[in-house]
Amino acid sequence: MKADTQLPEAVTRYIEASNRFDAESAAACFTPEATVRDEGKTHVGTEQIRSWVSHSSEAYQPQASVVGAEQKGDKLAVTVNVTGQFPGSPVELDFEFLLSGEKIAELAVH
Repeated sequence: MKADTQLPEAVTRYIEASNRFDAESAAACFTPEATVRDEGKTHVGTEQIRSWVSHSSEAYQPQASVVGAEQKGDKLAVTVNVTGQFPGSPVELDFEFLLSGEKIAELAVH
């Protein structure tokens, strides 16, 4: 894992907005037809992604900090340390991003 990989602006803005529990700004980082896969569910489109961020923020109050990132083909793998109000906190998660232009087209949380 390379810790010095420069993150795309959309990814940086998404993580910053999520840490502020700003669901509207976080959802704005995604394309209108983007997908997010997290906790066995798939969220499609800006409204479902806004709702997912809002629910996660309220339920878990997560705070993410980037540990490292690595480009893997057309996807960006970002390792994130997440703390919050959930069992097992803190936990290290892998966020896999696919970008389309200046926005996030896919996010899978592993």
